[in-house]
Amino acid sequence: MVLQRRAPLNDLHRMEDMLNRLWRSGEIGDGIESWAVPVDVVREGDDIVVHASLPGVNRNDIQVLIEDDVLTIKGETTAEPESRQGDYLLRERKSGSFYRALRLPDTVNTEQAQSTYENGVLSIRFPKQENKKARRLQINVGGKSNGVGQAPAEQSPMPGA
Repeated sequence: MVLQRRAPLNDLHRMEDMLNRLWRSGEIGDGIESWAVPVDVVREGDDIVVHASLPGVNRNDIQVLIEDDVLTIKGETTAEPESRQGDYLLRERKSGSFYRALRLPDTVNTEQAQSTYENGVLSIRFPKQENKKARRLQINVGGKSNGVGQAPAEQSPMPGA
């Protein structure tokens, strides 16, 4: 007999994963198949760029909303009519409604966001807010300014040294 450590939360996580897969596949829910938009989030210099893969989606069928620091990408695609000449052996291209929401950091400027859609990829660029950018502080020694490029002031020896 082999003893195993019981981890009841692992069972709960496994069940949650299975439900999430079912939900994403459209097998449960309101009968309308929906899918999540795959995204990449990249830091380019001070900017944050979100790339969303939406191949074959018409630009006019995409809605991009920013509200309360949440970026929402949603829309709907229509399925191609099934061919009368043959049966599908494999059908993986997504159709139906799509949705993705991402919480944005408070360091980005949502007012100056720019989006482009090219070759099935939606790119949304968020510049960093000027007041949130890192700034270099001047170091003062003994109440006197120690500007950049100046040698630090001589320190007095420790008492008793």
